[in-house]
Amino acid sequence: MKIVITAGPTREKIDPVRYISNNSSGRMGYALATAALDLGHDVTLISGPVAIPVPEKANLIKVVSAAEMAQAVRDHAPDADIVIMCAAVADYRPAHPWDSKLKKMPGKLVLELERTEDILGTLGKNKRPGQMLIGFAAETDDLEANALGKLERKNLDWIAANLVSDGFGTDTNRITLYHRDGKKIPLPSGDKLSVARSMLHEVLP
Repeated sequence: MKIVITAGPTREKIDPVRYISNNSSGRMGYALATAALDLGHDVTLISGPVAIPVPEKANLIKVVSAAEMAQAVRDHAPDADIVIMCAAVADYRPAHPWDSKLKKMPGKLVLELERTEDILGTLGKNKRPGQMLIGFAAETDDLEANALGKLERKNLDWIAANLVSDGFGTDTNRITLYHRDGKKIPLPSGDKLSVARSMLHEVLP
């Protein structure tokens, strides 16, 4: 099967040297790519800025911003059998980034932010018959309620939910899978490659 996986953070430019980002390491997405390749699938990995070796045989698409990730997903997701949106895409970006380095000034600086594109929501609206769409929900509280709400709003087939404290920026993860038919599958915690293998065992047809 053809599988598209997104991974890592995005960076939203404030000025040429500063940006808004998050603590995603990209390891879970890269682990999923490795596990899928080990099963013999064709994997396109759309990755934000990370410092991780690229899985051998993966078709790597490097991006930086949420807009670049959205375009890469538009280019590669339509004909994929499975799309796994594991990236931690920024929800907001500076509305008016500076072209030159912002100098320190007296007093406060107010940074106006605007929404980035809802990549996962767009995929859910345009999902073709037979295509599987899997999202991730990294939460600080109300994990199940937030995950199930996202599953419904985005028209997903599966959502992989974890607490930020269990997997964000770490080498391990603890994930619970939720299916649109109501199925709930807690996966064994462990290193991200073992969790990725367990996840694919459950979700792949």
